[in-house]
Amino acid sequence: QVQLVESGGGLVQTGGSLRLSCAASGRSFGSYTMGWFRQAPEKERQFVAGITGSGIGTRYADSVKGRFTISRDNAKNTLYLQLKTLNPDDTAVYYCAADLRPPYQVPGVKASEYDYWGQGTQVTVSS
Repeated sequence: QVQLVESGGGLVQTGGSLRLSCAASGRSFGSYTMGWFRQAPEKERQFVAGITGSGIGTRYADSVKGRFTISRDNAKNTLYLQLKTLNPDDTAVYYCAADLRPPYQVPGVKASEYDYWGQGTQVTVSS
C-alpha cells in the first residue's frame, strides 16, 4: 500500500549534478529500507544506493560511490539521491523502491527484495 513518486530527473551535461526526490505515502515510511535503482535501455535494473529506515546505514554500488549520496527526511516522507559528477554511463531511468521486510543492518541490493516501486524518472547525461 506504499505509493512512490520520483521527480527531479532531466538532461544534464557531463560533470553536472541532479537531485532526485521520491515522495512516499504511508504512515510507516521511517521503518522502511529504501533504495534507488536504475535501468538503461536493454539492461537489467541495477542497484544504485540503499538506506535503512533510520538513515544511519547506507550502501552504494561501486560505480556511484563517492559521486552519489542517498538520504531521507522521514518527517517529509521523502527519499533523495544527490547525483554529482555525472557521466553518460549514468543515463537511465531511476526508480525508488521500498522494502517492507523487517530491517537488516544494511540495505538489500536485489530488486526482488523491494516490494513497492515508483514510476521512474529519466536522467540523461550528454557528452
